[in-house]
Amino acid sequence: MAISNGMKAEEYYKLIGEKNVEGIKKYLDHDVEFYSTLATLKGKEAVVGATGNFMNAIASLKIRAKFDSRDQAMIIYDVDFPGMASNFPGASLLTFRNSLIVRIELFHDASHFKKEF
Repeated sequence: MAISNGMKAEEYYKLIGEKNVEGIKKYLDHDVEFYSTLATLKGKEAVVGATGNFMNAIASLKIRAKFDSRDQAMIIYDVDFPGMASNFPGASLLTFRNSLIVRIELFHDASHFKKEF
């Protein structure tokens, strides 16, 4: 029995919560695209680098829910950013092709990260 995209997405985010940069690489397509309110990235190396920076910035990541349908999966999670926000909610829509993540689209309120001038 094949592993569902929802299970792959959940495993990917568990590895992020565990701060396992090497582990996430096996889930990403070489040409993966990443979209958020803070950045747009293309390519596995860029996405792994940014995700590694994210891992270094968080204290924890807790998955609240997952949903999947055909070639997509949605992960809902809470993140603790030391000194900035606890239980910061986020959602990630992941698109799969040939069992690998080809697109990651993040949804969150980025106002927590804006600098006040």
